[in-house]
Amino acid sequence: MPANRLLRGSARQISRAPSPLIAYAAPWVTVALASCLPGWPLISIAPIMPPLGFMTLLAWRQLRPGLLPVWAGAVLGMVDDLFSGAPFGAAMALWSITMIVMDLIEARFPWRNFLTDWLVAGVFIAAYLALGWVIAGHSGGAIAPALVVPQGLVALLAYPMVGRTVGLIDRWRLMRFRVLG
Repeated sequence: MPANRLLRGSARQISRAPSPLIAYAAPWVTVALASCLPGWPLISIAPIMPPLGFMTLLAWRQLRPGLLPVWAGAVLGMVDDLFSGAPFGAAMALWSITMIVMDLIEARFPWRNFLTDWLVAGVFIAAYLALGWVIAGHSGGAIAPALVVPQGLVALLAYPMVGRTVGLIDRWRLMRFRVLG
């Protein structure tokens, strides 16, 4: 009986493979959609929603380090700049620098755990919000620092949920579909 069960399991795997379109497009599409999300639920005068696009980029980079190329930070940062209302080029520069530094961290510390990833993401999120605040201040969009701190705390607490969601999307991304032909 166990041999029959093994045969049935392997028979389900024949002529099935992950879809190349889904496998390559899922990270790009999820980061772009996450960049659009903070503006949809509510409109406010103070930053409340965390930078979901940036957090999703960090989660993909930490989950699958070689999946997104280093130059993806510039392209996805441009998408975020278009939807976030920040000065154009701010996210492009900050996301590109983040991808380069994440690449260096991955080369230096290839074995990490949950707390290390959370700490690294927390530092990047805090630096991103602080530098975004400085860039916005220089372009005429002055915001009190006390308004950015709650956004950083929400982002830090929400990052594990973003990472878990990216993990579920990655599982779907690699799901096997029937191959015809």
